[in-house]
Order: sequence, then structure tokens, then C-alpha cells
Amino acid sequence: MIERRQDGARREQLRQQLQILDHVQGSIITLDVNAMVTGWNHGAERLFGYTTVEAIGRHVAFIYADDNISQAEVDAEVAAQFAQSDRRELEVLRRRKNGQVFWASLLLSPMQSENGETIALIAYLTDITERHQADEMSRLNSRIFRQSQEGIMITDADKEIVSVNPAFCRITGYQPDELINKNRDLFRSNRHEADYYKRIRDELLRVGYWQGELWSRRRDGEIFPAWASIGVVRDASNKITNTFFNISDITERKRAEGAMHQLAYYDDLTNLPNRALFRRLLDQALLEAQRLKLHGALLFIDLNRFKPINDTLGHTTGDKVLHEVADRLRNCLRGADVVARLGGDEFVVALFDTTEREHAALVAQKLVAELEVPLVIDDTELALGAAIGIAVYPDDATDADTLLRLADIAMYRAKRSGTDGFCFYSNDMNLRAVGRLSLEAHLRRGIERHELQLHYQPKVSLVDGKIIGAEALVRWQNPERGMVSPGDFIPLAEETGLVVQITHWVLEETCAQASRWQQAGLPPLRIAVNLSARDFSPGLPQRIVGLLERHGLSSDWLELEITEGMLMNNVDQVINMMDQLKALDINLSLDDFGTGYSSLSYLKRFPIHTLKIDRSFVMHIPKDLDDCAIAGAIVSMSKALKHKVIAEGVESIEQLDFLRQLGCDEIQGYLFSAPVNSEKFEAMVREGKSLAL
Repeated sequence: MIERRQDGARREQLRQQLQILDHVQGSIITLDVNAMVTGWNHGAERLFGYTTVEAIGRHVAFIYADDNISQAEVDAEVAAQFAQSDRRELEVLRRRKNGQVFWASLLLSPMQSENGETIALIAYLTDITERHQADEMSRLNSRIFRQSQEGIMITDADKEIVSVNPAFCRITGYQPDELINKNRDLFRSNRHEADYYKRIRDELLRVGYWQGELWSRRRDGEIFPAWASIGVVRDASNKITNTFFNISDITERKRAEGAMHQLAYYDDLTNLPNRALFRRLLDQALLEAQRLKLHGALLFIDLNRFKPINDTLGHTTGDKVLHEVADRLRNCLRGADVVARLGGDEFVVALFDTTEREHAALVAQKLVAELEVPLVIDDTELALGAAIGIAVYPDDATDADTLLRLADIAMYRAKRSGTDGFCFYSNDMNLRAVGRLSLEAHLRRGIERHELQLHYQPKVSLVDGKIIGAEALVRWQNPERGMVSPGDFIPLAEETGLVVQITHWVLEETCAQASRWQQAGLPPLRIAVNLSARDFSPGLPQRIVGLLERHGLSSDWLELEITEGMLMNNVDQVINMMDQLKALDINLSLDDFGTGYSSLSYLKRFPIHTLKIDRSFVMHIPKDLDDCAIAGAIVSMSKALKHKVIAEGVESIEQLDFLRQLGCDEIQGYLFSAPVNSEKFEAMVREGKSLAL
């Protein structure tokens, strides 16, 4: 009777507590010692989808998500909890009525009677699926961050590093504590222009992501290529808070790509471009030549006497010969020229940075001469030689295939001659090249045989009309050709370098003649000598001093004429040299002024005494208003810079009157006198010949 009353009291206590739990918002289930559901509040109905009627009285295993757990195991679990008096908190998987599995936070608490006996278990459940997934994702991200083979770096809004992973440290050589709170710019390689980084920033601001190749710097200073993926993180106000970098070291990949490129586009024996790369370069050069209206040429080179060397001494020696030939060809050419090996003993050269058709003949001549010099391979002297065929762009053809074919045809023509040499595809170009070579040979002999002469064109003052000096002009009297025009041999001399030899002779002869005039009692007459860019070398001031001292002349007897183009090469060096000449009281005249491109800001820095108005501006004055305006501007500017002005090519009274009105100081030209030999010039001075003003 007593036990029955106690049992009823427990049930009444449990019923009252369950009624209370039904008003709790959370999901609450109560279980008896047999793991049977005795309580199921409204929160549990919402969480699991079962009504109270469906749940009460069922074994609690029906909400377990693990199908592999048995009812006996659940019973044992519940019984063990009944035996304990403390609370227990777990994260468990449970299943809803619709079959959906979810993660729940489970808090198990014992419900005790007045005498402390556990009469039920109260299970408080909360759906933590989203939190659990977030935690799992965080753990996954952390594992990925730690275990990724890609280097990862995260920086804040101030570009300071907040986190790096082990791979990043392995790639860069830093330890984490060496990087945290450091500015990420310490990885900059300085291999990229500022504009490259600007494009990256712009892309990140526009779409939030950038991917590409980026050169970075390791801890030891080594520069290395990386493939980088960069993204930004923004806060709720759209402000960038962090930037993350994923990088992969692609050094080996780049090395492999370079090796593949080398194999694909370069000859492995000579390291010259092969046929495939040459065609690509040639196509690009033709497009550029078409755009800039340049002339160009293809030189097809076939070695003479290579086959017997290869057959007799073996392929190893033959390979060494080809390697040496490639080096010689490279050393003969400019950086803008392209040389390639097509195969066997055939090479090809592309010249596409020239405005003169004749340049190809000079290069071919140089290559033939270079390849005629015997090679020494393994202490054996070998004589080669070459036949070169030339096709000219755009005269012969404008496309790569045709140029190659025509150059090949021209090469066979050259080879049929039986000697080393070159041949143009065009007969006209052949004749011009042969003529040019003949002229060069005659000029070399002419210099040696003293065929050059000096003529002097008087310079006249526009103050009193008297002769104040002359320009020394070189003339060439050849026994076979007669008087050769300076317009024919001076450009050739400049291209071949003979102009240096000629200028040395002109300076020597001018000073010798001036010394004779000085001894004959003539007043000092300033004789102008033209210099080329090749003459304007660092030793020039010392050479001039030596000339004047050797001939006993004062500096009043000599003037040096230079052109605008010379002023624009190595400006600081030119100014230094001109200052040295000025210190020697040598007058400097700027010839052909107005035809070049000298900057006026540069012009005022040069210690020039005289500006010479070019004959091209004098020729049509006073009829051509444009030439009149140019001449007037040159005179005005010269006066402002305190320079004297001389006009060349004056042939009429009208030109003279106009130049006098402008304020020109001196003139020279056929109006007063053509260039004459030294005897006639001396006679003019002695007779006091003057210009009627």
C-alpha cells in the first residue's frame, strides 16, 4: 500500500513537471529508465515534426540518426545516465520525421524525486547544424591553410601581414614570426613597372580578384617567378579589410618552358634562331618595315668548302666550324639584325632597320671578308668562304616566302662564279653594288696615292665685303674616273669609315697650307674644316693642339664645322669636348642648321660661335615666303644667342640683299666665288678681291 502511494506520488510529480516543461520554448523530451519517451513538449514537436501523441510511449531510438546503433545500446546508454546524478552535454546526430538528419546540442539532466531518486531524464535539444557546419568548415579551412602546397598570405587594409601558411614560408624562406606585422612590399622584386602593379590594383577594385604571373623575392634576395591569385575581403560598408594571396613557385615550370622554347625555336648547335623562329621574326620585321617605310634585305649564306671539311675531318670538327661561323656572323651584325641557321651549312640574315638599299651590300661585303679569314679548329687551320645571295625589300618582294626564294636563287648565282662573294637578285642592284665596291676600292687607292685635293670657297663679310676666311672642301681627281663628285664619295667614305682617314688628311693639309700662307705674309684667315660624327672622338682636342703646334699656327687660322646630328649623340660627352676646344680658342660652326632636329634647349648649351644657314633655305629666297621666314628666324635666334650667322649657297644679288637686310654677318657661294685651289685663293686675298655691297 505504501509503495503504491509512493509510485502515484512520483507519477503526479512527473506529470506536473511535464506540464511546466510544455510552456518552455526549447525542445524538451523526458525519458524513463527504459528509454521510453514520457514527455514531448511543443518545442520538440517543432524540432522533430512528431506530435506528442506520436512520440509519447515510443522508444527514444526512433529519433536517432545512426541506423547501426541497436535498441539495446540505447537502453544501456540511458541506464548509465540514470545511474549518474550529474548533467551531461553532448553533440549528437538526430533524425526528423521527414528523414532529415541534423546536428543537435543535447543537454541531459536527471529529474529527481523529493527523496533524491532519479525518476526521469530531461533531454534539452537545440538544432546546431549551421554552427556545426560552420565549425567544420573552419576546421577544414584551417587544415587546408596548413596543408596546402600553395603559399597563402593574408594582409590587412594597411598591407601588413596578418597570417601566412607553412607553404608560403617554405617558398619564400621566411619564418612566420619574421613576417607577421611586416609590410607585404618586402616581397617586391622590382622586375615589374609601376604600371603593372597599378593594373593589378585596378582589377582588384573592379572585380575583387586578379590572377597572373608575378615576380617575387625570397628571404635570401633571390628573384623568382610565381603564379599568384589575389582576392580582397570587404566589410559591410564595402571597405576592403583584407587581401589574400595564393602563390605557387613556377621556377621549374618557367625553366622547363624555356628549355622547350629553346628546343622549339633555336638551333641546338649554334644557339641561333632556327627556321621556325626566323620566319616569325621575319614576318614581324616585314610588318614594321611596311609601317615605317624602311628598306630591308635578306642575305642567304652558303658556306664554301664546308662539305670536304665535314667529310674529311668528321662531323665533330664540322660542328665546331658551324659554331665558330655562327659567332663570327653574330659579331658582324647590329643588334637590330637577325641571323639564323636554316640547316646544314646554310645561314640567313635579315636586315630591316635601314633606309638605304646599299646597306645590304656593305654588310654582305663585311660577312664575306670575315668568313674568308681562316678558322683554327683543334690546331688545324681551315679555309672556308661563303656565297651570299641578296633579295631586297620591297624592290624584289614584300613577303617572306618570296624573299627567301629569291635570296636563295641569288645565292646560287653567286656560287656559280666559283669564288667567294655576293650577288643581288636584281641585276640593277648588282650593278649598283659592283659600282659601289669599285668606287670604294678606287677611293682607298686614291687616298694612298694622294689623289685628294683641297679647294677653298671664300667666306665674305657683309660689313665690308672682304674675304675673312674660307671653307676647305675636299676634291678627288681620279685618273680613271676624272673629278669625282663629293656627293658620290663622301657618303661612301662615311659608311665605310674612310671618312676618318680623309678628315685627318684634310686637317693636316689645311694646317700645312695655312702655315705656308702665314709664312708668305697673309693675314690670319679662318679656314673651316668639316667634321663627321666619326671624327668627333675624345682624342680630337689633343689632335688639334698637336696640329697647330706642329705647323706653328695660332687658333685664329682654324674653324671646325659640325652638323646638328652630331650634337644629339652622347650630349654630355659632346659638350665636354666642345668646351675643351673652346678653351683652345678654336671656333666652332654649326653647319646645315635647320635641316636636322637639334633641340633649342640643347643649342644654347653648346659653345658655338657661328650658325650656318643651309643652302636649301637660301636657294629660294626671297621668292619662297616659308624659306624667308625660316632664314629670318635663324638670324633672330642667332643674334639672341650672340652667335654669328653665315649663309651658304648664295648665288644671286636678290639673295644677298635679303640676307643683308636680315642682319646676316657673312656669306659664301658662287655669287662671289666657286671653290678654288690654294693658288687662286691666295691670289684673291693678295689682290684684295671683295664683294660689292
